[in-house]
Order: sequence, then C-alpha cells, then structure tokens
Amino acid sequence: MPNARATTLSRRGILAAGGALGLGAVLAACGGEDAKSGGTGGGTAAAKTGPWSFEDDRGQSVKAGRVPSRIVAFVGVAAALYDYGVRVEGVFGPTTTKDGKADVQAGDMDVSKVTVLGNAWGQFNIEKYAALAPDALISTMFDDAGTLWYVPEESKKKILAVGAPTVGISVYDRQLTEPLERMLALAKSLGADATTDKVRQAKKRFEEAAARLRAAARAKPDIKVMAGSAGQDLFYVSGSDLSVDLEYFKALGVNLVEPPESAKKQGGGWFESLSWENADKYAADVIMMDNRTSAIQPADITQATWKKLPAVKAGQVVPRTAEPILSYDKCAPLLEDLAKAIETARKVS
Repeated sequence: MPNARATTLSRRGILAAGGALGLGAVLAACGGEDAKSGGTGGGTAAAKTGPWSFEDDRGQSVKAGRVPSRIVAFVGVAAALYDYGVRVEGVFGPTTTKDGKADVQAGDMDVSKVTVLGNAWGQFNIEKYAALAPDALISTMFDDAGTLWYVPEESKKKILAVGAPTVGISVYDRQLTEPLERMLALAKSLGADATTDKVRQAKKRFEEAAARLRAAARAKPDIKVMAGSAGQDLFYVSGSDLSVDLEYFKALGVNLVEPPESAKKQGGGWFESLSWENADKYAADVIMMDNRTSAIQPADITQATWKKLPAVKAGQVVPRTAEPILSYDKCAPLLEDLAKAIETARKVS
C-alpha cells in the first residue's frame, strides 16, 4: 500500500486526503492573512481534575499534571469533541466561509466563541496561540509519520516551543470505526460522559446505519459508487485505500470505483487526477462529491463532460464528507445518506 509520507510536496498534494483536491487548489490555499478571532469559549462539560494521560496514535503517552481545559485543536477535532461536551479555546483549519458562516468542517460549534488561529492551509497565528496559554494541541494525522494535520511544517518548531503537549488521532489507512472509538476515548479522558442518552443513541444510530448500508449494498451489488472531487482544471477520483470513510464503505460491501495504484501515484496513493476531458474514464451509477469548501461543488461545475456523465444526468450525485467529524452523531448520517442513495439508485452505467 502506498505510503503518503509527510514531505512538503506530499502534504500539499494530499490536502484532500481521502477526498482528492487538486494541487492548484492546495497551493491557492497556502499563506494569506490570519483569520480573525471570534473570541474564546473553552472548557470541558465535566470539570475533571487530577493528573491526565492519554496514549495517542503515534504511540506517545501524553501526560499533564491536570486535565487540559485550554485546548487548541484542528477544527474537525474540535467539532467532534464539541459533540461530546468538550469545548476548546482555539481552532485552526477551515472554520469560517467567506461570508463568515461556519464551515462544514466546524459541525455544530458556535465559531464566534472560539479563537480562530488560521482558516486555511499554512495559516497558524503563533502569537494568538501562545496568548491562549494552551495546555493541549490536538489534531488528526493523514500519514504514518505522525504529522499533525494543518500544523504548518515551517512553523512547527515555534508552535511546539509554546510548550503544550500534542495529541494525534490517526485517520490514515484504517476504517472509520477505529478513529471514532479513539476520539471518544480522548473525549472521555478530557471529561466527557460517554454514558449519556445522547452519546448512546448516537452510537446506536451509527450501528443501525451501518447495517442499513450493508443491506443496501447487498441488495444492489451492481450499483457502482465513485468518490470524486472537482478542481478548476482537474477531476479527482479517490480509491478506497487510505480513506477512513471509503475503507469502511468497502468493508460494508459498497461497490466502489477503484483507480489502479499506478494511476494514484501522483496523488500520494489517495486519488487519480483526470483532465475534465477524461472525467468519463470510469463508469459510475452514483457519484459522491467532496463537500468541503476547498472543492468546487456540483452545482458550480460547468464542464460539459461532467454534465454528460450518466450519474449526473440521472440526478444520482450526493455529497461526500471527505474529512468526517469523528463523532457518532456526525458519522451516522454519512452511512444513512449513502444507503439511501444506493437504495434509490437506477443502474445507469
């Protein structure tokens, strides 16, 4: 299986990690002004005290004299912790859209109540970060080298010098259920109550959604599903390897389009890049399209080849959350929506 190591080029080339976003869009996202702060609103739902330790997915035992309460996290991690009642002080990564609304990766968080340290790739305001006096920095990891997602390589040493312990939750080359369990374990260590009706019902809904998707895939094994992402000049097709959602969908029996490994080489093993003229390379009955704001959304795609795709003409295009918010509450709908898409799909390829 290809190894997406954390070199500068590969990290930029894999900004869509699991969802395929083009290099042009990645490079356009780099740099820029720091996002404006929206205030703070940290703290956990339960005032847990005493020594704290957590073994993260780098195999590192992270320890502190007390449970972190001034947490800074990648926005998707913050959104997952929010669902478990754990609040953060600061976030980095896609948090607000151009009109100031919450980005899709922010989940249910009130983004006006957290300090935004950076809203795009390469942005991380170290001065604001230090001013928050953080006692934990948490992010996901899209490689096996321990690279914290959206923590800029060029300023990593200065960020680490602030002194907050770091935690990495891996979303690399594993099925969705594993990082879901790991995020819940992290939330519990930070004071979350996993016995509440909300948490138990969300997990039950996820399990029922998984059973429904498995049944839908079994009932319609000939329905081919393609995971795509749209850039200005290129169309990207993701393979099931490496991506937590696609690996899980495949395990449940979904008939996914699989670009060959050789074709995914330039995408670090995650995706194949196609010119829009070749967007019809793979036959598909349902197309799942990257719903992140960094990708062009289906309604805004103007290329003629896109409009001629059988799944597009049949109206069988659905959103794909390429970077799932790792709570059962947010992941259950992902399974339900795909199950519905397969259940109602016509064979058009």
